[in-house]
Amino acid sequence: MMDLKDKKVLVVGLGKTGEALVDFLLHMGAEVWVSEKKPVSELKVDLKELEKRGVRVETGGHRLQTFLEADLIIPSPGVPPLPEIKSAQEKGVKILAEIELARAFIPGKIIGITGTNGKSTTTSLIHKILRAGHRRSHLAGNIGIPLIRYALSKRKADIYVTEISSFQLEYCQNFRCETAVFLNFSANHLDWHVSLEAYWAAKEKLFLNLTENDVAILNRDDPRIWDLRKKIKAPVYFFSRKAKVKPGLYVEGEWIHINIKEERKLLMPLRAIKLPGAHNLENIMASLLVGYLFQIPESTMKKTVSQFSGLEHRLEKVATWRGLTFFNDSKATTVEATIKALTSLKPGIVLIMGGRDKGADFSLLRPHLKNRVHHLVLIGEAKEKIKKVLQDIVPIKEAANMGEAVRLAALLARRGETILLSPACTSFDMFHNFEHRGRVFKQEVRRLIRHWSGGSSK
Repeated sequence: MMDLKDKKVLVVGLGKTGEALVDFLLHMGAEVWVSEKKPVSELKVDLKELEKRGVRVETGGHRLQTFLEADLIIPSPGVPPLPEIKSAQEKGVKILAEIELARAFIPGKIIGITGTNGKSTTTSLIHKILRAGHRRSHLAGNIGIPLIRYALSKRKADIYVTEISSFQLEYCQNFRCETAVFLNFSANHLDWHVSLEAYWAAKEKLFLNLTENDVAILNRDDPRIWDLRKKIKAPVYFFSRKAKVKPGLYVEGEWIHINIKEERKLLMPLRAIKLPGAHNLENIMASLLVGYLFQIPESTMKKTVSQFSGLEHRLEKVATWRGLTFFNDSKATTVEATIKALTSLKPGIVLIMGGRDKGADFSLLRPHLKNRVHHLVLIGEAKEKIKKVLQDIVPIKEAANMGEAVRLAALLARRGETILLSPACTSFDMFHNFEHRGRVFKQEVRRLIRHWSGGSSK
């Protein structure tokens, strides 16, 4: 177990995970420093209280000397590869990811879920399946409580279902979980990672550290993920919408089939699934595989899946009014996620898109907009880039804010059609995060309905 007593440990970033790190490190007797680029006015943390507890805090930017004097640096998830971190690393300072620090102390099992899209949905469903099967399961990582919050637990029987991003994996060296799930892979975060290969290299780490005693679950339909099986030491299970696989789950006809130890058999009908879209079918199969490997009864899994209607901001139905249906897919911060939303809904869509660009290739949307989306409403910093790429495919309107975008979309939509917020961009140009963006969208939809009809949505 790692000895942190009297070590100078620098936490970079003072968000939810940063606060959790500070609490844990103080408990372990470390000398805790914090470096935060935001000014004091933008922080929600009581800095005076931290200083009373002996924490040294710098805000409004990063001092190189602070990094060079540390014995250990722990970046919060989302902190980019700062030049100060690189300089410290070159001087021999150890850099460690929060999840790897937590792993050194957690005695229970960790299920790690990664991929470009669908992580939160899959993590939540796995957690529900395990809880329904009376297993002590905790939701952790990006979607739940930071994994470091569980580092003082002594319960070996506990299971930590953890959403793991490329940001967290970037600084990992030896992080290992007992079960690793890879949902899908496409270009993302190219404003953060230096290249697509660097993004892949971060994701891949979750699987290269697996041992013969662990388990990997891979998407058979993704060629790059399929090739990864050759590098993995652990037993590998697959899920597929397109091919018969063994060991694993696949779709044939209107049923999900299970084909592991015994001869293949029917597991559950597709009609029992509430979540729309092929991508959600993949998420469900990955979740069912985890449930099977943790010996959850099939009847329990089927009941849990059939009752699962998804998460907020993920293709969430907001309202139906005067023949128009509004969907909030604010979590779609990538082009690939927006494509999945479009293909999950029937043609006749007014699409609200835009935000801060992550280096995305918006031209990938062209075939999916044609004959499916009849108007595009753009918001945010990426408006001009998107417009340049798509204006010959679909009529485009621009809006200054979300309220104007919702009103424009409602005017453009015809009875029986869908108004979809699926931005394909991050939210940070106009909103605190994708949750804030989604909540504002829903508020504006309800305001529109009240203003135009005085009635209630249904």
